[in-house]
Amino acid sequence: MMSEKIRPHHLERKAILYIRQSSAHQVLHNRESSALQYAMRDRLIGLGWSEIETVDDDLGRSAAGGVARAGFERMVADVCLGKVGAVAAREVSRFARNSRDWRSSSKCVASSTRC
Repeated sequence: MMSEKIRPHHLERKAILYIRQSSAHQVLHNRESSALQYAMRDRLIGLGWSEIETVDDDLGRSAAGGVARAGFERMVADVCLGKVGAVAAREVSRFARNSRDWRSSSKCVASSTRC
């Protein structure tokens, strides 16, 4: 099902599915959350994306504080370079829990990426 907000120039670029859980304990014990996050890939396919990159490097890393998140940084870099047509996550807290990271993730809007 295509959305009127998704244009051909979005679909020409890859979609990123960003998956994160805040702790190793959550990764091991909250399997339903992981399953729901990975299942969002089907939604991106349904919206028309054929190239979908799953970024799950940050599993077990909190978005609070100064913890390095290589997957998040790579995702933001690709968005800024215009390589991404959409970014998907189960909930916005997967992206950021502090204002610095939130400003980075808000670059989606400036780069014509669907978030």
